[in-house]
Amino acid sequence: MQITIERAIEPGLPIIDAHHHLWDRPGSRYLPADLRQDINGHNVTKTVFVECWSGHRPDGPEELKPLGETEFVLAVTRQAPPGVKIAAGIVAFADLKLGERAARVIEGHRQIAGKRLKGIRYVTAWDPSPFIQPYMNSPQGLLLDTRFQQGIACLRKYDLTLDVATLYHQIPEVRALAQKFPETVIILDHVGGPIMIGPYAGREEEVRQDWRKHIKALAECPNVVVKLGGLGLRHTGFGWHERKTQPGAEELAAAMRPWFMWCIEHFGVKGCMLESNFPEDKVSFSYSTMWNAFKLLTRDFTKAERDALFHDTAARVYKL
Repeated sequence: MQITIERAIEPGLPIIDAHHHLWDRPGSRYLPADLRQDINGHNVTKTVFVECWSGHRPDGPEELKPLGETEFVLAVTRQAPPGVKIAAGIVAFADLKLGERAARVIEGHRQIAGKRLKGIRYVTAWDPSPFIQPYMNSPQGLLLDTRFQQGIACLRKYDLTLDVATLYHQIPEVRALAQKFPETVIILDHVGGPIMIGPYAGREEEVRQDWRKHIKALAECPNVVVKLGGLGLRHTGFGWHERKTQPGAEELAAAMRPWFMWCIEHFGVKGCMLESNFPEDKVSFSYSTMWNAFKLLTRDFTKAERDALFHDTAARVYKL
């Protein structure tokens, strides 16, 4: 694939990248130096690292192994040169299925990361199709499971947020969860997970209409915030990763516009934040081109509205 890397437009616009990953896996590395190279002229001032099941401790109690990921992030960012505050906020993993025992894991992350720990994420995406299941392996109905919700209840003690990654048809479960935990800020990753492959291929309009209905209902919950991004993932069905040449910013902006604008219309700019989801979305487009697309999408917004989307909402929600 020919990579499309564009020069940053509006390079002075302050950005907090509200969602990215770091890892060092066999045959695959994405470290602070890689992220800095990808930024390529955009004014990214801070970032939020989100768990990606990487760097877990190789031994010790099973439930405490995820603490290794936080240790890894602190180690690699400590070595990074000054400039962008990479992983200024950390969203870690704790197995919330442990119920009240999840507090021990959260406390461990807190002891390691201190105030940089901002939240916990759990990927709860599930689909009945065997075609989709290789991408998603959480149990059905996990968000509504009593023991899982006991784990969520632990977050309040530490004043942490909950990131959830779902598929679009699970958004009603997120709404029920938000209503049960009104004092916990719940962050919906990747605009709620539209999916247009496998049994959903050729049903794009049906998926979009269902997604719109679910997003509109979810917006009634004042404790929910939506991350705008993640559309470069393979399962979204845009197919950019299969092309010979990556799309440019204008094309990306046009494709993302219906999804982003619907969220902004219903959640407002104070209920939305922009994310890169790198390097996961790197299969579809470059980091610099993606942020150019976000800037083109919002060029008719006021300065205050753009500040909220690019910086202020993330700073407020994650206490950066």
